Amino acid sequence: MTDDDFFEDVLLSPMQPIGYWSGVAHRSVVGLVSGALARQGLTQPQWWVLGQLGRPGGTGLPRERLPGLLAARLYAVGAQPHALAEAVGGLLERGWVREDPRGRLRLTEAGEAARERARDLVVGVRARLHEGVDDAAYTAALRVLRRMARNAGAPPDALR
Repeated sequence: MTDDDFFEDVLLSPMQPIGYWSGVAHRSVVGLVSGALARQGLTQPQWWVLGQLGRPGGTGLPRERLPGLLAARLYAVGAQPHALAEAVGGLLERGWVREDPRGRLRLTEAGEAARERARDLVVGVRARLHEGVDDAAYTAALRVLRRMARNAGAPPDALR
């Protein structure tokens, strides 16, 4: 059955709950992204840390700022705050991140190369996910999901 086989009256029925479909989408998308990153030896929290440290300017970040910057992502995947400490520890062990004398985390050259490879991979996964979905439909879907999350009492940090 394709999406086109669902008639609007069926989609609007109580038998098509948003919780079910958003859950299916969440598990499928997170599984796809996590699997792709795992094939590169990365976890999602490690990818998020690489992304934060790879921001323009290259001044690095104090380790203690990461939980605040990544709170919404941790919430979305049900990860605990210690996942970031584990992610940073793994990146330090690999030599992809270093901590400078002021306590700021910075990407090494190897870390920047890993961040670029992971970014390219995630861009490819995003393209796959967006097949058959135009920008207008995508943004409309996100607006609806954000509103429903807000209506359901999602924490403000999760709605950033």
